[in-house]
Amino acid sequence: MLYPQFLYVVVSSGFHSYDDLCAEWNAPKPRHSRLLKSALQRQTSDEQQAELWMPLAHQGWKPCAHSGSTSTLPEKSQGYIQVFLDGGLNQQRMGICDAVALAKILNATLIIPHLEVNPVWQDSSTFMDIFDVDHFINVLKDDIRIAKELPDEYFWSTREYYATAIRANRVKTAPVHASANWYLENVLPVLQRYPHSTSEVDNVSYLKNVDGGSKDKQGTGKFVVLHLRFDKDMAAHSACDFGGGKAEKLALAKYRQVIWQGRVLNSQFTDEELRSQGRCPLTPEEIGLLLAALGFDNSTRLYLASHKVYGGAARISTLQSIFPFMEDKKSLASSEERAQIKGKASLLAAVDYYVSMHSDIFISASPGNMHNAVVGHRTYENLKTIRPNMALLGQLFLNKSVTWPEFQEAVVKGHKNRQGLLRLRKPEQSIYTYPAPDCMCKA
Repeated sequence: MLYPQFLYVVVSSGFHSYDDLCAEWNAPKPRHSRLLKSALQRQTSDEQQAELWMPLAHQGWKPCAHSGSTSTLPEKSQGYIQVFLDGGLNQQRMGICDAVALAKILNATLIIPHLEVNPVWQDSSTFMDIFDVDHFINVLKDDIRIAKELPDEYFWSTREYYATAIRANRVKTAPVHASANWYLENVLPVLQRYPHSTSEVDNVSYLKNVDGGSKDKQGTGKFVVLHLRFDKDMAAHSACDFGGGKAEKLALAKYRQVIWQGRVLNSQFTDEELRSQGRCPLTPEEIGLLLAALGFDNSTRLYLASHKVYGGAARISTLQSIFPFMEDKKSLASSEERAQIKGKASLLAAVDYYVSMHSDIFISASPGNMHNAVVGHRTYENLKTIRPNMALLGQLFLNKSVTWPEFQEAVVKGHKNRQGLLRLRKPEQSIYTYPAPDCMCKA
């Protein structure tokens, strides 16, 4: 949407929610008890540990932002870009990145983005709650102009103003994969119809000195972050069996009917067919067995990045038994800190994201926005990231006679090239998941 000196953008997400049904499942027993027994008794050699925790070797690519080249801002800005973002944290983060790129393309001034109240969690996290505003402005000062607020003369430019009526200066035709040329040809002329110098206003908002920035990792010892997405939406949509008995199956079937009117493609396949194709999300028990087979021993410091696990503590208990030194944001935060972030889902997700980016190893149990964002960011920084081989694991877990040595050998072999190997982006794939070659340069 465009207004005099403004580009107004709303980024939305499709998110479904439905209240959990009470007493809908029986706490499942371990589904892979033979493997679990062996995993609890596992031992790994020093050589295995050294190889497992070894940082990634240089892969011949580096971030283009570190290439040493500098850019100079044009003398005048073409106008302002005002962004209102809804959805979850990672959708908002991608929207912020898009807005920065658009401001660069159009030579426009970006107003600090506004994060909408999440309609599902009633999350009121603001940009300032999550991000260091001064650092955001300072680190981009050579690329785009950023202002913390609009000048007083534009007091009328609010979210409500654009939501209450169709405005004549609103542009809604931007394609999903619009190129830079599209914006230059279709959007820039609209901004130029309302010429206005913003250089003096913007310069006031720039920070000359910023204290802080990223710091070296604190604490001793290495740790791995497990991003576990096993919520009710995912469990129901997968149409897989997770060991909760008949009650759980009926509850998830009812949930599918209410949320998607039963139109779930996976419903036409059996659990065995889905697992053999790698289409079932890994349970906490299964991801624990994967990590154990890869060589993580019971002294591993594991951080669990998760919003809400379907089944709660009962579902996580097996993972906890395999990795007794498992922590999460709630166990590490003080009561005062927990009180400050209570009810702020985006801020909680930001904590998980931050810890994930500072971990020695990151592993995600299932794809999604958080997975894509962290994997892409860690690829950009050349950090070790394990991508589970879902099809292989599905077949292994279906084989009830597989022994621990056989399971471990297959897992190690099947993940040899899935621990951070850089993959180039294909057409239509997101640069936020696959930053090379667009955002990375040959070393």
